[in-house]
This record gives sequence, C-alpha cells and structure tokens, in this order.
Amino acid sequence: MAALSGAVVAPRRCALGAGAPAPRRARATVQPVRAVAAPDASAKASPTIVKGQVLHSATKEQLDVVAGLDAFAEEQVVPILKPVDKCWQPQDFLPDPESPDFLDAVRELQKRTKEVPDEYFVCLVGDMITEEALPTYMAMLNTLDGVRDETGAAPTPWGRWTRQWVAEENRHGDLMNKYCWLSGRVDMRQVEVTIQNLIGSGMDPKTENNPYLGFIYTSFQERATKVSHGNTARMAAEYGDDVLGKVCGAIAADESRHEIAYTRIVDEFFRQDPNNAMVCFADMMRKQIVMPAHLMDDGKHGILNSGRNLFNDFSEVAERIGVYDAADYCDIMEHLVERWDIEHREGLRGDAAEAQEYLMKLPNRFRKLSERAAARKAKAPPVRTQFSWIFNREVKV
Repeated sequence: MAALSGAVVAPRRCALGAGAPAPRRARATVQPVRAVAAPDASAKASPTIVKGQVLHSATKEQLDVVAGLDAFAEEQVVPILKPVDKCWQPQDFLPDPESPDFLDAVRELQKRTKEVPDEYFVCLVGDMITEEALPTYMAMLNTLDGVRDETGAAPTPWGRWTRQWVAEENRHGDLMNKYCWLSGRVDMRQVEVTIQNLIGSGMDPKTENNPYLGFIYTSFQERATKVSHGNTARMAAEYGDDVLGKVCGAIAADESRHEIAYTRIVDEFFRQDPNNAMVCFADMMRKQIVMPAHLMDDGKHGILNSGRNLFNDFSEVAERIGVYDAADYCDIMEHLVERWDIEHREGLRGDAAEAQEYLMKLPNRFRKLSERAAARKAKAPPVRTQFSWIFNREVKV
C-alpha cells in the first residue's frame, strides 16, 4: 500500500460525487474523541460516532465470520508473503558505499536523473512520502476488530500477516528515499518534515474498525498503488533512467502481490456472508476511497502558494502527467465489481439488493462525471505552483 500501501499513494480523493447518499443510520450519541475499546459483540448500545464515523460498526454476524477465518488466513493469505531471503532489498538497486567506485556510481545516478522533469519528481516524492508513513497503516490495520494483533507479537495468522506485510512494505519507502537523496534533485529536509507531519496527522479512511470495510479499502488501495508505481516505472524508463524504472517496477510488483491477499479476504466475505459484504462494499464506494496521504503537509506549501493544499496540488500533478487519475479510480472500481461478481449475486436481502443495484450503476456514472470534470479542467488555464520538495521550483497544476 502506498499506502496502506498504500497507498496509496499518489492518487487523490476524487471530488466528483459518489452517487446516492449513504443510508441513514440509527440514532447515535455523539461523544468526544477518546480511546474506545472494541465492544462486546452481544451488547446492544448506541454506537459511538467521531467525526461522522461510526466506531466498531461490525455486527456480531460479521465478527463471527471473521472469527472463523483463521485457517483460511493461514492457507490463503500468509503464504503470499515472501521469505526474507527471497525478497529484494533497497541496496540491490543502489550504489555500494563500500565500493571504490561509489562516487562514480552516484555521479552516474545523478546524470541519469538530470533530465527527468520536475513534475515527475513531485509525483515520485509524493509516492515516497506516502510509503514512508507506514506506521500509520500498521496502526490502521490494528484498529480492525477481530483481526488486530493484540500483543504486538501475536502468533495468529492475522498478526503475522500484518507485521510481515509491513516489513515488506517498509522496503519501498527506504529505497525511494535513498534514491531521491542520491539524485540531488530533492530538498530532503522538506521531504523529512512532510513525512513527520504526515505520520503525526495519521489518516481517516472511514473504515470504522470494521474488518469488512478495512479489507475492501486495502483491496482498492493496493491496486491503486500498483497502478501509480507502475506508471512511474514506465515514465522513468522513457526519461532515460532505467534503474529508477526498475525501482518503481519492483515496488509495483509487491503491491500487486499484496492486492491478491486483500482481495482474497473479501472474496471469502462474499462467499460466506454476501449480504453484509455487499452492503459494506457499497458503503466504502459511497464514502469514496480517501487516499492514505490526504493529510500531508510540508509547512510551506500554503505560504508559498496563497493557501493552496499540498496534497491536492500533488494529486493534480499526478493526474496531469498520467501517474494516477480519475480514470484509474474508475477502472479499479470496475475491476472490483467484476472481481467480486456483483452482477450475478442472487437471493440478497433488501438492503444488500439495493447496494448491488447501486454498485452496478456506479462505475459508468462515475466515469461520466470524471470525463465532464476532466473536460472542465482542460479549459482552465494551468496554475504555476511552487513545491518545497524540489527547492521551491514551479510546476503546472
């Protein structure tokens, strides 16, 4: 996850309207923000709501399904992880500091990146910062009821998956960070400030401590990060930096493998509990997928650019040069509708049948809205915007 993985990653939250409003929830008592323990599944109390998000929204029926998935996770999820000795490591792609040719190799790296456009580096840095906020994504997974790592070293398949997934993802930010540092094209102190601010701010994916919502979110995000890193890999090769292309390609391959794990989990939700899985899928699509780095802040972007938002501008650059755009968002939505065979689910109860109808119409509706928005943007003059990540140089947004 470029984001969770991953999150993603370069993409922004599309502001195109997600369709029909979410169904009305039962009355609830609004409480101040505080630590909330997972409730007794048999208790019948008003839900706690923080910033419009219902905490611990999984039903007893959903939690019972999750409780029975340990063997499934052991057999179908954990094996997707690679043994450490089979994984690439960041140093495999970087100049060897012990080599007598180290400085020559660094100069060669800088020569390769010299002609890479600033717009590309804005996207690469934004992707890297998203990957570096990994503590947030581990924390997010450990908010999910029924699958959290209760001790930090639990031997359960869910605990092992979370820790080892994080360990694999940790290589992504390390590699991208070192490559950007060696390139000399990036103001690393501003990048480091942005990373610290982002980890400190966290994220709000609106998954409600609910494993159904959480794994639908990660299924979407891993695919989004795969798309984004895949596009930066292709572009790097086109700009003449084959090594950077391999870097981004290796990261995209990890994201693709992790996507398989998360979509398998949701496959099983649909197999055992199609009604709740359908309702939760529609719920996440109505909310729209908030990208992991949506709270990024470098402390300067608004000052340099009359109050503009850093994440929004980074996302606009990514969309303009083709790293990730609204069409990609639509493609992922369409892919998941097909993957989980939404069209052919039969015998659904009322709310799930309504969710099914909504989901079947959503990709086309969203695509039309995104095309209209793109047409409007094409008519608007670009704005020259400074990014502290590239020493306050300007790019078009």
